[in-house]
This record gives sequence, C-alpha cells and structure tokens, in this order.
Amino acid sequence: MTDPSLPPIRMWLTGPLSHEVAEALGRLQRAPDVQQIAVMPDVHLANDICVGVVLATSRLIYPQAVGGDIGCGMLAVATNSTGERLRDPKAAGQILAGLARAIPSRRRKRNAVISQPEDLDRIELSNGRLEAIRRSEGALEFATLGSGNHFLELQTDDEDRLWLMIHSGSRALGQAIRDHHVAGTQVIDGRFRALEAESEQGAAFLHDLDWARRYAAASRRAMAAEAEKVIQDAIGARMLWEKSITTDHNHVALEQHGASKFWVHRKGAMVLQAGELGVLPGSMGTLSFHVEGRGSEEALNSSAHGAGRAMSRSEAARKISRAELQRQMKGIWFDWRLADAIRDEAPSAYKDIRAVLKEQHDLVRVRRTLRPLLNYKGT
Repeated sequence: MTDPSLPPIRMWLTGPLSHEVAEALGRLQRAPDVQQIAVMPDVHLANDICVGVVLATSRLIYPQAVGGDIGCGMLAVATNSTGERLRDPKAAGQILAGLARAIPSRRRKRNAVISQPEDLDRIELSNGRLEAIRRSEGALEFATLGSGNHFLELQTDDEDRLWLMIHSGSRALGQAIRDHHVAGTQVIDGRFRALEAESEQGAAFLHDLDWARRYAAASRRAMAAEAEKVIQDAIGARMLWEKSITTDHNHVALEQHGASKFWVHRKGAMVLQAGELGVLPGSMGTLSFHVEGRGSEEALNSSAHGAGRAMSRSEAARKISRAELQRQMKGIWFDWRLADAIRDEAPSAYKDIRAVLKEQHDLVRVRRTLRPLLNYKGT
C-alpha cells in the first residue's frame, strides 16, 4: 500500500525493479524535503541515487541527485547530405580516422587546445581550487569526447538525411564541482548530502553547476564544428545549424510546477516542456529518436535520457565477446580495433530503446527516427 506520509513517486518502467533499485528509491523517498519523484523507464542502479530519476524539493539541493557529469547531454545537427555518401567504405574510413584526430577522447597537448567561447571563459568558479582545475584540465578537455557511454554518431532519418549526434558532458570539471560541494554539505540519514538552496554554499554550487552546463553545451557545439570539417573533407557535407536540437540530462533548476516552485533535480533525465524537442539516443548501433514533450506534470515535464543499462560494465565485459560485439554492430561503421575496449558498450548491454519509448508514450511523441551508419567512440 502507498504510504500517505511519503511524497508521491510515479514510475514508467520497462519491467520489474531490481531489489537494489527499489531499495534505493525507497531511501530517496524518505529523504528530507523530497516533494515528488518521477522514475524514468531507463532507470538503473548508480551510486547513492539511481540514474533515470527526477527529484523535486522545495528548499534543499542534493548534488548526488545531479551526479558528477554535470550538464552531460545531447546535440543533434542535420546536414545537407544524404546517408548514401557514407555507405562508401573509403569515405567511412576517412571519417573515422579524421574524427580520431579532431575529437580525441582526451587531449594532452596544450598547443592543440580549442578556445572556449569568451562569455564562458571570463566567468570564474566559486573556489580557487576549482578555478585552477578549470584553467588546466578544463582547458585541455574542452571539445573532447571522453569515454564510457559518450559517443559521436552519424545517422539517417526516414528521408535519408544525414544527421550528426553527440553525447558528452563536462568531463573532469563536473566531477570536481560535485566533489567539492558535496564535501561542504550536511549529511542526512547517513547517506545523502544536502545544501540549503538559499545559503551561500547553495548559491556557490548553483553558480558552478550553471557554468558546467554551459561548458558542456559549448563543448558539444565545438566538437560538432570539428566534425563538420572532417565530413566536409570526406563527403562534402555541411551542417545545417538551424536544424539542431540540444538538451542535457544531469542538472538541477528552479521550475514552476502547478502553483509551486520546486528545485527539480534530474540525473539521467531530459527536461521536455510541452512542445519542446529532445534527443533520445539508443545504445551504440541501435535506433535513436527525436522526441517532443507532451508536458506531463506527473513526470515533472521529463523524459528518459536514453536506453539505460541492462548490464553493469563488468557483467557486459564478461558476457559479450569481441566477436559478439562485431555481430551486433553489423552494417555500422566503427573502429573494430577498439572492439575489446568497448565491449561493455555493446547494444545488448543496454535496454531496448523501443521498449523505453513505449513505456513513456504519455510523456513524449516521436518526431523523427534515426538509424546509425557510423559510430565513433573514445577509449
């Protein structure tokens, strides 16, 4: 039975919750100042607070409900080309090689740094140590892809228009910001840590979080510009920047919901107001979707951020062989030399994106279906 003393929790699920996820959600539901929780169909276990969870509070900020990759999100940009040009093995190989040079997973040479936008570069972070990291690692990692589930993909829609899609975040800076501010929080129930939004500490965290979100968005845009040079050289394609969609899925923001204002935390969930467009990626090598929000207040105007993991990384690496990854990626260009390093990112390590989409049909409507042609990942 539902406990009326606890805040409402609404779930959109592809299957039964694991015991561990159910316990984690129960702990969060009992945490102080929690007003409402929405659980997305891509929910899966993570440290402290699960990925795929939306949390509303009235006065407390929970940095753990945002996570370390602050501002991690998606950018989709249309091109003026069709997918036909990318079906040539020579062109695909040229693009993969070009992307590896132009968009490394991590940049190590300062003479190769890409400049950040001036309006971002002149804003200082709230703490001297964070500012030092921003000037060092932050400068080096700007416009780098990272590893794990971050990727760049070339896809086609139902009209065979070629699209670019990028998934990346704030890199080491987001984690440094999270860790610094978590250290200054008050411990609640021995597990969660919180800041008063109206306190000096809360304001500092929100300032740094806003900067990290802007950094991540600018980084995705810079990577897309670098990718444009590569694909233009290979197949003559140009970006149609007016046909772009951008969103992030790790953040907290003050939002109006009904008659109340809440601090809405999203850890692995997009914000999609009614009519707003977002990017819902599948796993490496599966369908992705451009979706439009329906404006569900029960979900705090949110959507899943992707397929969500079905296996842990260690389980996937143990169960999925190099040959199996290559089988699952049949028909999609990727650097097969990296197969051993990215087996934990195989499509079968993730939930079925179509099942995720089906379970949240009352949250979003599909505007466009994308099929992968080429996938580039860092290691």
